[in-house]
Amino acid sequence: MFKKIILFFFLLFFILFPLVLFFWWNQVSKPINKDSKQSVIIVIPQGLGVEEIGKVLKNKGLIKSTLAFRLLVMKENVSQSLQAGDYSLSFSMSLSEIVKNLTHGTLDIWVTIPEGLRREEIAVLLKQAFLEKEIDFSQEEFIEQTANLEGFLFPDTYLIPKTTSILGIIKILTANFEQKFASLNIETGLTREQTIILASLVEREAKYDKDRKLVAGILLKRLKKGWPLQVDATIQYVQGGLRCSSQAKSSCQWWAPVNIQDLKLSSSYNTYEQQGLPPTSICNPGFNSLEAAANPVDSEYWFYLSDNSGKTYYAVTNEEHNENIRNYLD
Repeated sequence: MFKKIILFFFLLFFILFPLVLFFWWNQVSKPINKDSKQSVIIVIPQGLGVEEIGKVLKNKGLIKSTLAFRLLVMKENVSQSLQAGDYSLSFSMSLSEIVKNLTHGTLDIWVTIPEGLRREEIAVLLKQAFLEKEIDFSQEEFIEQTANLEGFLFPDTYLIPKTTSILGIIKILTANFEQKFASLNIETGLTREQTIILASLVEREAKYDKDRKLVAGILLKRLKKGWPLQVDATIQYVQGGLRCSSQAKSSCQWWAPVNIQDLKLSSSYNTYEQQGLPPTSICNPGFNSLEAAANPVDSEYWFYLSDNSGKTYYAVTNEEHNENIRNYLD
């Protein structure tokens, strides 16, 4: 008798469970209000997992069940496709429509700008990011509007609304720069503009953070002593502009190696021929390079060079420097 009761409940469970599951899923997958015309803007930060995203949606009243959200994401195999950003979601959307929107319907565009790029290179990155969303972006206008802003377009990861104008994008980048720069305490006697220019040289000359303050100190000593700075990157900046003015910006080699004959280049940016800092920044430095320019480390060294891997070697005398050239560059 007892076995029959167990069997009865066992069979009942297997009959009722699918029905319960069916009715549950039918309810939780429906829109909160299919007749609603109300939408809400939600923000999905970077790095948020599926469960956390489900909680955001549930807290905003857009879905009925975080479990159902997780199950649908697993079923559709889109956990890696959920994008961070801002979304406009409606209470009339079904669970399936919400999941679909989270894979491609962001109102924003994520753009990562690495340290040390010139503004033309940044224009290329922005254009590529906007094209991925099938939105037009004018490189030419960006380059034109940033003519005097080399060094002020702060490298970082940005969440840019799709509808932002070129001037709006520039304002986002420069506002970030101002916020970061304001936290620095300049201890060199250099002006704000000079510090930014020095930081741009350090950014291009020192690959690793451990070298930046030391390289900044060497350049500052040479500057105060009236020595030419002899920074290859300043020549690369000029040559890159000449080389790439008539080429496709996305494929251009902006920072090609410098040849011996390039050292005689007639330009105010040629720090082999001209004393002092170049007229403007040569790239857009990151915070570590700005900090290095504001607070350099003094040392006994007067010379430095970097090998092909970016490792930096230092020297006190010109003879030692020439020996480093023979050992690590020739």
